[in-house]
Amino acid sequence: MAIPRQLPNAITVARIPLAVVFFVLLLVGGTYGLADLTVRWIAAVLFIVAISTDWVDGYLARRYDIVSDFGKLWDPIADKLLTGAGFVGLAILGEVSWWIVVIILVREWGITIHRLVVASEHVVAAAWMGKIKTAFQGVALGWALVPLHVFIGLGPWTVVTTVLMVIVLVLTVVSGIDYIVAQVRGARQSR
Repeated sequence: MAIPRQLPNAITVARIPLAVVFFVLLLVGGTYGLADLTVRWIAAVLFIVAISTDWVDGYLARRYDIVSDFGKLWDPIADKLLTGAGFVGLAILGEVSWWIVVIILVREWGITIHRLVVASEHVVAAAWMGKIKTAFQGVALGWALVPLHVFIGLGPWTVVTTVLMVIVLVLTVVSGIDYIVAQVRGARQSR
């Protein structure tokens, strides 16, 4: 079965408006204490569906050998918009500490800006550690977004959310260091 060559890129691009809709719904749904649980559930499900498309577009591009420079560049940007909306939204609602969000966003957007700057010379695809980091961010954000506190209690939900966010923070920083080291080595080898 043939698929349209631009389908993976279209899926990537679709994550960008989904990130905006998700962000608005998250803020409208509110925090766990004052939440409109229906809207919060919708926001959480939309996030989970949107972040899952990251796997789908990558799988299609590799499976049908239609990996493109556009996809290599824009896939991580779409991911960062979506996860960034999740982190910022949860921080605005007071559910995740701002200091964690700031460190994550500085790393994420610093590397994204570097990718854009060097895009005219070469496209830097995501490394395996960055992919693991993104997957774990999706899992941690999915957990934090779904209002499971209703079922398990606010205390246990908060503990799990905090542990997951600290793990995400560590993975984000470590993968950022890995990216910088790889870029420095690559620059030295190209001389």
